[in-house]
Amino acid sequence: MATPKWLREWRIARRISAFHKHGRIPWSRGYEEHKQREMGRLLSDLCFDPSKIGPNHGLGLDERIVEIPWFLSVLPSGSGRLLDAGSSLNHEPYLAHPRLREKKLHICTLAPEPSCHWQRGISYLFEDLRNLPYRDGHFEYISCISTLEHVGMDNTRHYTDDPGFRETNPSGALQAVREFSRILAPGGIFFLTVPFGKSASHGWLRIFDTHEIDRLIEAFQPARVKETVYLYTPTGWKVSSRKEAGEAVFFDAHAGVPWTPDKPASSGAVCCLILDCHP
Repeated sequence: MATPKWLREWRIARRISAFHKHGRIPWSRGYEEHKQREMGRLLSDLCFDPSKIGPNHGLGLDERIVEIPWFLSVLPSGSGRLLDAGSSLNHEPYLAHPRLREKKLHICTLAPEPSCHWQRGISYLFEDLRNLPYRDGHFEYISCISTLEHVGMDNTRHYTDDPGFRETNPSGALQAVREFSRILAPGGIFFLTVPFGKSASHGWLRIFDTHEIDRLIEAFQPARVKETVYLYTPTGWKVSSRKEAGEAVFFDAHAGVPWTPDKPASSGAVCCLILDCHP
């Protein structure tokens, strides 16, 4: 029997209340519910301008609070095949957005997840992003939201039991980008976000610096590039630049280091790219 809506909402409200009561610590009880409530508020504004986010935007929240609204605001309206490379869009509130409802959505990730929205007509595929079984030029749009940093790293930590994905392969990200270029249709658009700042490896993910961002762009060989950098500050997320955000660091909630209010919930900065394919 399905849980009544009123009971689900009561449980969510209770978790959010506990989150605020116990200091709003990222990844603690109620954090995800609080984040999704804030996300819902942002996504309900169909005139959201990602270049003009206000003060206290996403205070205490991880980078999804800028990445998802950014992506859904720059994704063109209308039909077309869209590949979500990494399954970042596989959440009901995101899938309900008008710009996603218009698309034929394919989701590709390493392994099945608890959430599956096949009733929306979504196609799921479980493959390595470096070797995709799609024909050349199959998609009008590809999104890869905070996923590329895991390609070629140790994905057995959190995402799959397959020991073949326990890697230390820095070239994996470039291989995936070249594969995206192959399967994107002429005139198509690639939307990419990655954690940005001081280059670092955390075993299961990496942080890209400005040189590494340039290498990703070069590997894709786009006709045009549009870039937005977001930086986390003690007052929340703000629009920034590579220069200002170049020393940003990542807070690894899995490393056992206590979180303090001066730290981000996860990435200290993200680089969001729109790469247009040649006609």
